[in-house]
Amino acid sequence: MVTKDELKNRRHKLFAALGNDWDTVFIINKVNQYYLTGTFQDGLLVMKNCGDILFFVRRSFERAKAESPLDNIYPMTSYKDASAVIGKNCGRTFLETETVTISIMQRLKKHFVFDSVISIEQPMARARSVKSQYELKLLEQAGSLHNDFLVNDVPALIKEGLSEAEFSGILYKEMLKAGHNGFLRFGMFQTEMLFGQIAFGENSLYPTNFDGPGGMRGMNPAIPSVGSNDRLLKKGDLIFLDFAFNIEGYHTDKTQIYMYGANPTAYVSNVHRECLKVQSDTAKMLKAGNTPANIYKAITESLDKDFLSGFMGTSRFLGHGIGLHVDEFPAIAAGFNEPLQENTAIALEPKKGIEGVGLVGAEDTYIVTSSGGRCITGGGRDIIVVP
Repeated sequence: MVTKDELKNRRHKLFAALGNDWDTVFIINKVNQYYLTGTFQDGLLVMKNCGDILFFVRRSFERAKAESPLDNIYPMTSYKDASAVIGKNCGRTFLETETVTISIMQRLKKHFVFDSVISIEQPMARARSVKSQYELKLLEQAGSLHNDFLVNDVPALIKEGLSEAEFSGILYKEMLKAGHNGFLRFGMFQTEMLFGQIAFGENSLYPTNFDGPGGMRGMNPAIPSVGSNDRLLKKGDLIFLDFAFNIEGYHTDKTQIYMYGANPTAYVSNVHRECLKVQSDTAKMLKAGNTPANIYKAITESLDKDFLSGFMGTSRFLGHGIGLHVDEFPAIAAGFNEPLQENTAIALEPKKGIEGVGLVGAEDTYIVTSSGGRCITGGGRDIIVVP
């Protein structure tokens, strides 16, 4: 469980990102609440510039008391209960403007008065991006299990005639046995996925609403994920497996490509290995002080125009931050001009689609250091052939 000192250090990071010109912080997003309280409940976390920290919990107050080391935890049936403790006037207030709906805001305004409301999303993203030793330990544990599962366990699970959907169910069961906590979370609005992207052959090129280079056909238009019941595995298929591994809420991201019942052609292998080289070259640039935008520019400008055709699909990034969400700040992309900080976790995922074959490439999770990215998920591998 998270310690009181760990939570105190997280608040200090957040307060440093907020500056001094504010009075109150309201946290309603459950992932942010977990980051700052150590428990995943339905409530309202209030932090004052004077240093007061108060957590008001609808459900479950008993569980919050048992799991969180915070001192000031109160039961709450409505925001009126919180107002009675902290007062109505909140002054200049930071709020999660991407989480709080209009109806929630209306309820808040019944019981609180705000001089102004400021979005906390960017300061929170910056604070969460730099991982503590506690967080790094969990990420490293996830990364080790993740790599072991994909390299050593998955090949034995691949059988001719399996549907994508059936394979998803088998993977999910085996991942839980391997230590996966069975869930993943995204920060992007309305992004949902069981545990990752699974596709056989050309289905990995099928367009999705998910902002990533990989594709999948999914169950049907209403459930464009999980995997198709109709697409069965046959000899000569590429298998695209891209998923996050979760340990105590913290994710690593990794992709492995397999081929069933045949060897990849020289062209397919060469394209895959070029993606591995892009990953390696990018990882070397994950040095504290380098900017993501400059890394992205240097790498993409070094690539051959023919290779760029189909590279990263319609996505315009090479990697993304990762932690309590799979998609965290920063992205290795144009427009991200703040220097990388040591102990930021970044997933690099150079991938390229090959028409009629599927997606090749890699993804691994790295920790930013002074000398470059330190891989915690084993590193990119050749296509694994399953006879």
